[in-house]
Amino acid sequence: MFIMPKICHKFLIHQGVRVSIHINGKRGDVAETVLLPGDPLRAKFIAEHLLQDVQCYSQVRGMYGFTGFYKGQRVSVQGTGMGLPSHSIYVNELIDFFGVKNLIRIGTCGSFQENIKLRDVVLAMSSCSESNFNHKTFKGMDYSPTADFGLLLQAYNQSKEKKKNIHVGSVLSSDVFYNEDPEEWKLWARHGVLAVEMETSALYTIAARKQCRALSILTVSDSLVTGEASGSLEREQNFTDMVEIALSAL
Repeated sequence: MFIMPKICHKFLIHQGVRVSIHINGKRGDVAETVLLPGDPLRAKFIAEHLLQDVQCYSQVRGMYGFTGFYKGQRVSVQGTGMGLPSHSIYVNELIDFFGVKNLIRIGTCGSFQENIKLRDVVLAMSSCSESNFNHKTFKGMDYSPTADFGLLLQAYNQSKEKKKNIHVGSVLSSDVFYNEDPEEWKLWARHGVLAVEMETSALYTIAARKQCRALSILTVSDSLVTGEASGSLEREQNFTDMVEIALSAL
């Protein structure tokens, strides 16, 4: 007999067991290490082209999740959508319900600096934000979320070994994609912020609170300095340098 699951607070109870609302599967279906692209089609591309013995464990809301092997190591890749709220849902559920320990965001960003070009890779050492995500948690006080140093160091060493164009520093995690003030980014640029994206601040904060390791590896998809931008298919399929760096760093 089918028993209708019930929602209790912010998790689901099915036959007396807490289960994830937004990710299908059992606890063992997801590896301890997960790559987190925002685009679910990038997750699918990575699974199909870079992993072996792949199993799809979730397709809820079209946000694909896969587990496979890379050079003998079990790894998962999970789409998260765009923005801090969407990203935080998947990070929380991956940690709480599936026991994930290492989370590496592999996403895109917009360059704030003249020397950071399209297709360069940015390792986010820390994240600034104009979002209310952390202000609410820390009652209006500032919190400076940072990457796990071990993952950051490994990714940096792998990048240099592969001779990739790499930049390390702070990024801006923004709630706004289409900003009404086209010059606002220059304030962040003057203070050394490398690029803008929409998820890292949430990832680093949640990982710190739950004592997990996190890192954002970002490919520059557009430049606010020059106005250049890449297309959607290139973002989905051709930004593989950051994926290889992430997998090698593990």
